Amino acid sequence: MFYPDAPNALRKAITNYLDQANPPALPHIRAVIAPHAGYVYSGGVAAFAYKALRNRATPPRRIYVMGPSHRVWFAGVALADYAAFDTPLGAHPLDVEKIHALVDSGAPFAAFNVAHAQEHSLEVQFPFLRVIFPDVPVVPLLFGDVDPLAVGRKLDQCLEPDDVIVVSSDLSHFHDNRTAHTLDRQFLDAVLSGDQRGAAHGEACGQAPALALMLLAEKHGWQPHLLDYRTSGDVTGDTRRVVGYASVGYEEVAR
Repeated sequence: MFYPDAPNALRKAITNYLDQANPPALPHIRAVIAPHAGYVYSGGVAAFAYKALRNRATPPRRIYVMGPSHRVWFAGVALADYAAFDTPLGAHPLDVEKIHALVDSGAPFAAFNVAHAQEHSLEVQFPFLRVIFPDVPVVPLLFGDVDPLAVGRKLDQCLEPDDVIVVSSDLSHFHDNRTAHTLDRQFLDAVLSGDQRGAAHGEACGQAPALALMLLAEKHGWQPHLLDYRTSGDVTGDTRRVVGYASVGYEEVAR
């Protein structure tokens, strides 16, 4: 539903998106926010985040991919108790040891495969990861009904210096293009200034994982940079009911 199922066509699409993206150099990038819509709408925006990650000074040890659950309600954060996520580009490995450690640590983390079975917010990120970091294992985290700041504090206890985070989120939904730009700018301004209260009032569907990331960024001095922003209307020309997409990169700076 979101990208080609033919391996050659999918790899060509992602490669083209990456070739066209021109994010600034962020050699110590630790996290990104990337959209999760169909690639024809948001693939070009997502490519800014993934090209910035690919251009890191060193590959990451593992990648935490965090997104909202769209289809299943649950309390807490659902981890996928699988060995890999399958894609047309091959199976991408999960960090089974880290997943089990998080589950064993207790609430808000739990293994809940049902939530992952039909969820797209994380799955849409995996083909890009297959292209840029095919051997780096992933920890997939789906956010349900949970305090995002509590999640951020607990994640802070297990993050290692070579880990990176991908937050999967679209922005405002189904406004006209002008309204969408206004609402999205307000949310992005809050994200870029570290205003957690302001970001909590935005329309981003991945608001909870974004807030968890913002807590980590504030604690560790990761500086956010807006890499790209567009709406579906900017891409297709249909500006009546649009969805907003942004890529944001967080770089670790010496303190």
